[in-house]
Formats: sequence, structure tokens, C-alpha cells
Amino acid sequence: MKLDALQRGFQRWLTGAAPEDAARLPGAGSAGLAVYQNNYRAQLVGCLQASYPRVRGHIGDDAFLHAAVRHIAAHPPHAWTLDAYADNFGATLEALFPDNPDVHELAWIEHALGAAFVAADAGPLAADGLAAIDWDTARLELAPALRLRSARTNAAEVWSALDEGASPVDSAMLPEAAGLLVWRSGFTACMRATDAIELAALDALRTHGSFAGVCDLLVERLGAADGTARAGVLLAGWIGAGLVASVRQASSVHPEE
Repeated sequence: MKLDALQRGFQRWLTGAAPEDAARLPGAGSAGLAVYQNNYRAQLVGCLQASYPRVRGHIGDDAFLHAAVRHIAAHPPHAWTLDAYADNFGATLEALFPDNPDVHELAWIEHALGAAFVAADAGPLAADGLAAIDWDTARLELAPALRLRSARTNAAEVWSALDEGASPVDSAMLPEAAGLLVWRSGFTACMRATDAIELAALDALRTHGSFAGVCDLLVERLGAADGTARAGVLLAGWIGAGLVASVRQASSVHPEE
């Protein structure tokens, strides 16, 4: 048997324990192979448990173990570090719990917090340079650690209760669509819930970077006075929380084509 075929068969046997793959391996049927397979799987289960402790606490040990075993059978490690093994577990949970959006959102929160913690750094903005900015032409770059998604449930409240060891909070659908934000402040990964307006504003800013475009979006949705006021409040909050990595002055004069 060629080495690459042996390696592929060994990989399939580690994850799926197919008898036909085991029969082709040296030492087939030995206790040593079973021990190796058990250790391999236990390491991957431990990796998922470490990456998703609040999801595990929410759905229970048995359901989490079932999901982990299903994930391991379908998804062998794909990177040089086990930290990356947790990347696709959210998709496995969505497949196993299609009617539980709270589980999907909890998994997103945990994965996003981990990703935010190791994201590239972005230093705080110098406040003394912001007064001279012409916000009509300002271009904003969001922090690399920022993660956004829509939310249908109170997963942020459920996660916070689990994280603080407080009394469990029952999952519930939100009365209207909202959002979740994850970012890093200094050495701390942060999460908070937000409304659909702020989520749309940040998503638009991430897409085109124009603060004037964000103002236009808010005015369209909230009206001139409320939209302008909300834009100012949001901008101050984003800068204060470290969600904005840089502000640069774009030229308001466009060259003729």
C-alpha cells in the first residue's frame, strides 16, 4: 500500500472507525489502535468543549457530546493548530438543532469572542485629532476584531447569565430583529446586543467606510432630526469602545472621468 493511501485510510479510521479502513492498517484489531483512536477523539472533544463552554452548559453534556462526535466524524482537523478546529462547529450545531436559533447564536458568540481575542491590534484613536475632521467626507475603518451578526433570540442575555454563573435565563425569541456585536477592548473580548439600526449602520460602514453614508442611512430610516442625532451618538460610542480603528479625511473633490 502506498504511503498516501495508508495515511488517508488511517485518517478515515480515526474519525469514522470504518471496519474496511481498520482492516488495511498494520496491527488491525490491536488494542493499541483503539487506544490511539480514543485519544485522538478525546483531544478533539476537549478542544470543542474548551471553545464552546457556554453552549455546552446551555444544551447539556449529553447533547454537546453527541454534537461533538458528529462533528468529529464529518470534519477532520484542517489547520496546524487545534484552535482552528472549532471554526465549523457552529454549522454542525445548526444542522443538528435547526429549530433552535438560540443555540446557533450562542455558538456564534463564543466563536466570535475567541476570534476577536486573537485578531490584529488596533490602537485607540487620538481624541485631539478628531476635532478637525470634516465628517461629511470622513472615511472610517473598523477595528479588525469587530464581528457582527443579526439576532433573533435573547442569546446575549443567556450567554451573559452562563458566563457570570447567574441563574439560568430561558431562551426566547425577540419581538423584532436585532444584532450582536463582538470586539476586543485592550486584552478583553467584549460582546453586547444592539438593535437593527446600529447593526445596519455598522454593516454599511464596514462595506463602504463613509460616515456620510451612515448618516444618510439613519436619516432615511429615522428622519432628519432623529437620524442625525443617532449618528452622533453612535459615532461617539464606537470611538469610545474602540470599534473604530482609524479616521481619515477623504477628498470631497472628485476628479473628472
